[in-house]
Amino acid sequence: MARSWAIASTSGGEAVGATSPERVTELRGHVVRDAFATGSKSERAAVFLETPRGRFLLRRKTGPAMGDAQVERLVGKDVSCDGFLVGSTLLAERITPVAGTK
Repeated sequence: MARSWAIASTSGGEAVGATSPERVTELRGHVVRDAFATGSKSERAAVFLETPRGRFLLRRKTGPAMGDAQVERLVGKDVSCDGFLVGSTLLAERITPVAGTK
């Protein structure tokens, strides 16, 4: 089932990192590939990090915006990340697979 992207929010309903980048460390989650921006001209398959805080588009800070082979290899794995939340995107400076996952 294809899902469209949504901005992760805090319990107060505000978009996480919407006003300015938020530094995160040890943000853990599961990496999945899914539809992004369904129905728009930006529609594509993208890689997301699903966390207890919400679902974030996963990008390496120094990597390409789309088609990052290093991020694609993480699909299906649990990871720990350091970086910045900017709106619904995690710009990761470090992505480390968590032991015990595929």
